[in-house]
Amino acid sequence: MDFTFSEEQQAAAEAAAGVFADVAPDGVPSPADTTGAVADDFDRALWARLAGADLLSLLLDEAYGGAGLDAIALCLVLRESAKVLARVPLLESSASAATVQAYGGEELRSALLTRAGRGDLVLTVAAHGRTGHDPAELAVTARRDGDRWVLDGVQTAVPWAHNADLVVVPAHTDAGRSVLALVAPDREGVVLAEQISTTGERLGELRLESVPIARVDVIDAEGAWEWLRDLLTAGTCALALGLGTAVLRMTGEYTSRREQFGFPVATFQAVAVQAADRYIDLRAMEATLWQAAWRIASGASGTLPAAADLAVAKIWAAEGVRRVVQTAQHLHGGFGADTEYPLHRYHAWAKHLELSLGPAAAHEEALGDLLAAHPLG
Repeated sequence: MDFTFSEEQQAAAEAAAGVFADVAPDGVPSPADTTGAVADDFDRALWARLAGADLLSLLLDEAYGGAGLDAIALCLVLRESAKVLARVPLLESSASAATVQAYGGEELRSALLTRAGRGDLVLTVAAHGRTGHDPAELAVTARRDGDRWVLDGVQTAVPWAHNADLVVVPAHTDAGRSVLALVAPDREGVVLAEQISTTGERLGELRLESVPIARVDVIDAEGAWEWLRDLLTAGTCALALGLGTAVLRMTGEYTSRREQFGFPVATFQAVAVQAADRYIDLRAMEATLWQAAWRIASGASGTLPAAADLAVAKIWAAEGVRRVVQTAQHLHGGFGADTEYPLHRYHAWAKHLELSLGPAAAHEEALGDLLAAHPLG
């Protein structure tokens, strides 16, 4: 693989950095200071600026007003968004639109993609199943009923479900196949309950009770859900990388200013060693992310399937982002818990990302199974 980014990918990252430059991580109340959601909606003003910079249509073809870029470009933009804790459904909406483009029918693409690229239509994904631990596609059943599909089941922790126009819901059929249904949250038979994440953002428990879905709004192409799931995984790893990068920079700046015994604490060996360990974590998170994103973008084959690269990226992202914020809290001392200082927000977001990625032990087990099935020797 080649770690060199193309000019178009670099331009997307630079445009994103410009858009996010004025975003304040503490633009909403702290989750530590409220028992409910920190806000009723995502940052619509920022969403409009992203649309104006053509960053919502990165993965879409020119026919739909897009730039025709790939998963690597999206991950570069997501990395920038996480540095400022941007409160927008950038990952979910972009990944959903890209999946509709790659696997949806022409009628569905024509109806959704241009609007999604302009930011007029917001998409999200129900990717956590019934409990957050079971496969998402097994939490909902989909059965054919004449010229439509009928969905039954529950999906938990759906991001931005209360504000999105459509939720992409993975489901399984009697034949054991996975399909993707685009469901409006206000549709008959849909019950949406509020859940609150560690970040203080509103999530949704989505209950589907014999919900009828037109055939045109269901993607039953082979591999659609798996591709969407992989793109969401890579994007979540990119968010973890961006958050960790911002936190380590914040920690370096603080320890360089904070003095003890007449010297900056950053000059103490114990502090420097801990910071260096976290820098190594970030570089490992970065290398494994780009490897996984490259496999998704290129479709290149390898000794192991792309699932192995994604498993490695998830291991490093989940463990790495936790270690980075814990070390930052330790080196900041009491400031780390001060709700007037932004570090506690990054800690809450890091915990949410870690939970979204799942335990590293589970990914290590999956990687072991892949290694057993595809011997390297």
